[in-house]
Amino acid sequence: WEPPARLSAAFRCVSTGSLTITEPLNFWAGQRKPGQKGHKEHVYEPATGRILCHLEPCGAAEVNQAVEAAKKAFINWSKLSGMERGRVMIEAAHLIEGKREEIAEMEVVNNGKSITEARLDVDSARLCIEYYAGLASTLAGQHVQLPGGSFAYTCREPLGVCAGIGAWNYPFQIAAWKSAPALACGNSMVFKPSPVTPVTAAMLAEIYAKAGAPEGLFNVVQGGQETGSLLCQHPDVAKVSFTGSVPTGRKIMEMASKGVKPVTLELGGKSPLLIFKDSDLENAVKGALMANFLSQGQVCSNGTRVFVQRDIFPEFVSEVVKRTQAIEIGDPLLESTRMGALVSRSHLHKVLGFVEQAKKEGATVLCGGEPFVPSHPKLRGGFYMTPCVLGDCRDEMTCVKEEIFGPVMSVLSFETEEEVLRRANDTTMGLAAGVFTRDVRRAHRVVEQLKAGSCFINNYNITPVEVPFGGFKTSGIGRENGQVTLEYYTQLKTVYVEMGDVESLF
Repeated sequence: WEPPARLSAAFRCVSTGSLTITEPLNFWAGQRKPGQKGHKEHVYEPATGRILCHLEPCGAAEVNQAVEAAKKAFINWSKLSGMERGRVMIEAAHLIEGKREEIAEMEVVNNGKSITEARLDVDSARLCIEYYAGLASTLAGQHVQLPGGSFAYTCREPLGVCAGIGAWNYPFQIAAWKSAPALACGNSMVFKPSPVTPVTAAMLAEIYAKAGAPEGLFNVVQGGQETGSLLCQHPDVAKVSFTGSVPTGRKIMEMASKGVKPVTLELGGKSPLLIFKDSDLENAVKGALMANFLSQGQVCSNGTRVFVQRDIFPEFVSEVVKRTQAIEIGDPLLESTRMGALVSRSHLHKVLGFVEQAKKEGATVLCGGEPFVPSHPKLRGGFYMTPCVLGDCRDEMTCVKEEIFGPVMSVLSFETEEEVLRRANDTTMGLAAGVFTRDVRRAHRVVEQLKAGSCFINNYNITPVEVPFGGFKTSGIGRENGQVTLEYYTQLKTVYVEMGDVESLF
């Protein structure tokens, strides 16, 4: 095993062959910054289990500095035209394109996903920034003609300093998905990555700076719950956008409510995937694999409850198991690898615990669900498992009701459309849902009744940046991507213009 060949000056290879990050991971006022003195936390490389770097979390002083830098940047950035803001963002997108391989490799080293997926994540980040660069000049209000020549108009204005809090499953992509619409609307941002995957957000901050963004426009503060709380409750932060678990989302919403701050929450899911008997079986099988095993199953929108109509159940399950067993697991930097390492040792144990619990409750492990040890000696300390398919599942089982966030698919059978819709909607979450069928009328009829924010027909886990993404119920508030997101990063001002005399009652 060898570490990546193309890395920025922030990284170096040591004699053991592992990778060590030498520069601070915080970034504000145009440069990397240290965190709290005397405070360091280990960050691990999932593929090997080795320590990748030491994170220095930010306390109140550092968060204040980052927010102050964002406030200063906001003054001038918000006064630029949309075209001027878009020009800087386009340059950032070009820089990302030029550093695609470097960023992707660093994402792999810090997150554990395959290099193939990491490249697609970097592409999604670039496309998102390009998309909002184009929308920056389209912000517009409404003109309303009123009696007597009077009129009113509305205009969209930026909020100010926005806080972004990212998750560990898509570190670079989420940083772009949150920053791009915020910056396009004239805001500045302080972003806190997950402490598990802190590395590539700082790379994005450097890219924005090099593209010509004013110092302090996009800042990165590292840390865990304490840092996030400081950011959410900071009086100069106008909005919070969070991606992560439902329990943490509730806490963030509570903290933001004290300052009456708007929030965007993209939270967990336990999404259903409905496979009808008239489906194209080949596409349905591929869809189920995409719905469960992307990023080692660590995707909030995954369709982990796979409902298959009884007529095709045996054939579908046989094919899914065969293809799941063929997934190549191992070194995520190899082109042939399709499943890398889970993000941490503790998370691996948690996912394996769900499999054990499923067996105790009567589910059958059709394949996988075990720790995996790669053959290469330097990878044997990594956090790997075999992708798992569970049969004999019932709706009340833990594996069917709770979000596992790992490569575990629960397969269930159904008889009728009415039945499967009732069962599919029987969850407190509603992030995504999918249906496979050749009957276009059924497809739209079923989607209309599915209680989920992002629905797929004859595909799954496709997230073009032009399309809004977000959930119903406890899966979140607001949307990421698409034109509608501009509404979540602006505030609407109404102006009434009187062209006649005041009609007074006094």
